[in-house]
Amino acid sequence: MSTTLRKDPAESSVVGRLSLLDQFLPVWIGLAMAAGLLLGRLIPGLNSVLDAVQIGGISLPIAAGLLIMMYPVLAKVRYDRLDTVTGDRRLLISSLVLNWLVGPAVMFALAWIFLADQPAYRTGLIIVGLTRCIAMVIIWNDLACGDREAAAVLVALNSVFQVVAFGLLGWFYLSVLPQWLGLSGAELTVSAWDIAGNVLIFLGIPLLAGYLTRRLGERAKGRAWYEARFLPRIGPAALYGLLFTIVILFALQGDAITSRPLDVVRIALPLLVYFALMWAGSYALGRAIGLGYQRTTTLAFTAAGNNFELAIAVAIGTFGVTSGQALAGVVGPLIEVPVLVGLVYVSLWARRRFFTPPQSATA
Repeated sequence: MSTTLRKDPAESSVVGRLSLLDQFLPVWIGLAMAAGLLLGRLIPGLNSVLDAVQIGGISLPIAAGLLIMMYPVLAKVRYDRLDTVTGDRRLLISSLVLNWLVGPAVMFALAWIFLADQPAYRTGLIIVGLTRCIAMVIIWNDLACGDREAAAVLVALNSVFQVVAFGLLGWFYLSVLPQWLGLSGAELTVSAWDIAGNVLIFLGIPLLAGYLTRRLGERAKGRAWYEARFLPRIGPAALYGLLFTIVILFALQGDAITSRPLDVVRIALPLLVYFALMWAGSYALGRAIGLGYQRTTTLAFTAAGNNFELAIAVAIGTFGVTSGQALAGVVGPLIEVPVLVGLVYVSLWARRRFFTPPQSATA
């Protein structure tokens, strides 16, 4: 009787099916960011054209990219396993605490520490901290071989809380808490219905499409065909959608970013600290409460990521497209995308270093 190590199916799925994209992912993302910035800088009026048509307050091209990006990953989710996630109170409670208590408080503190003399940028960062991620986190979690089912549940949970809590937390962190601390505040006007529409479009549509695809595909051809033949065909579309979204996003704001480089650096510093603190702290918490690698990874990425699409839409809608608040929202993905890509590789390294792979016995 000999013992061999068995690779995790999720890791085999991502690395095996998207090997070329995976291997050079940081390069592709860097090129996409650079291409977007150059397009926005070199083509006059491009941002106006791209932003002319909107869905949920977000440019239609970005909306299309997000939907394409999320659909393949949500089609991979095993919806018959969701009950194993909803029964894990450690994971659910930890995620809610990290996302809706710790995350906004950390961003508020960092915004005041780094940008006390820049009220517009400070307000923009606080708004970013209030928008919990419901889109790109699914990609980062999948690339890091996290728990897809757990990610789907946590993203849905964050979506509900986003609708209910965003306006209240915005009022608290921008008006009430600064008054208590003797600091200057700001006003944030945002409709819960607008946020609900944002959630419905960018989570509801791909979630329903993914669920129906799996149900109908398995019913027609069986699970073996669905997972071995169909999923590998649609899998690469997730990263193509991601790269397209990044190009369009940075093309929309390329001029604003490149024309104020020193301001971008000032906004970037607290964001770097924020992502490092939230990801590392969440990862350590997952380990401390006994979560396995997959759910620890999912907890870390869902806590560290932010819904920059919503943050930008709220900042532009409340303060204007040329405002400092909007620029702070735009710098968010400029920092978040490369940092969380790097953390994907850190997570995979930590898996080998701190977690014992499952074993199976073979004759």
